[in-house]
Amino acid sequence: MFSAAVLAGGQSRRFGEDKARFVYQGRPLMAWVLESFAGAAERFIVSNRPYPEFGLPVHADVKPGGDAMSGVHTALYHARREWVAVAACDLPFLGRGYWGWLLEQAHADPSARLVAGASASGFPEPLAALYHRSLLEDLGHRLDTGRLRLRSLFEEHPARVLPWEGLEARFGPRLFLNANQTEDLPKP
Repeated sequence: MFSAAVLAGGQSRRFGEDKARFVYQGRPLMAWVLESFAGAAERFIVSNRPYPEFGLPVHADVKPGGDAMSGVHTALYHARREWVAVAACDLPFLGRGYWGWLLEQAHADPSARLVAGASASGFPEPLAALYHRSLLEDLGHRLDTGRLRLRSLFEEHPARVLPWEGLEARFGPRLFLNANQTEDLPKP
């Protein structure tokens, strides 16, 4: 089992409205991500805004000002499980199978502290990843010292990064499609 956190702290400037609440194919984008976490022992939202309509705890950043790093730190801080699935609220094509598969990969490599899929460009997707709670102290230190690049965690800690080709074959080409503008979302 794992904990699961949706990050909904961005400003949605390019999007033009709150991405988490944007209705895509009949449901808010955040609902799609929350559904992908159906196998989690606990689910919560990390945001500095309230989201009562989702019926889940909402936690504001413990150490604000660090963008996504603050969100991941807050997720690890509040999680009760060893592994924490973290996803941005604008990734509607993640599915329950994706998180189950990442967790299998984490258990297959006991030294790993991060597990993520790689994008087509080969870089890990830090906002669709599993983080081990043992990273909490390091994330706090990074926030204190202004080291805010999430991808650097994958370079400095034992990580399992799964190649895009296998992910695409298993979960489809839209897996990491995030919505920066409404036009980014495919029409039904």
